[in-house]
Amino acid sequence: QVQLVESGGGLVQAGGSLRLSCTASGRTFSNCAMGWFRQAPGKEREFVAGISRIGTSTSYADSVKGRFTISRDNAKNTLYLQMNSLKPEDTAVYYCAATPVIHMGVHMSAYDYWGQGTQVTVSS
Repeated sequence: QVQLVESGGGLVQAGGSLRLSCTASGRTFSNCAMGWFRQAPGKEREFVAGISRIGTSTSYADSVKGRFTISRDNAKNTLYLQMNSLKPEDTAVYYCAATPVIHMGVHMSAYDYWGQGTQVTVSS
């Protein structure tokens, strides 16, 4: 089992920045590839970014490439999502997810463990 807790969400103006964190406990964090997903009201949950077990490989949704950066600190059991140049369409609940494999996936079904989510609201 892996327990995941997200933090760092909030209200920000368009063009601003936020950094989300996801702290893991339980099963060894460094054994898991990790991902960030988001879900806007009335929409399906979608992949945002993923990172491999040791952080050497990353993947991003086209909508966030060049603006968001995923990273991890295995010594601190923490996953990060640095979000810059935020847009109103980035407004959503952001979830982190874990899977005990080497490489991350882009589909929800690839992940076994989920956090409770943190709200990000970008005002225009």
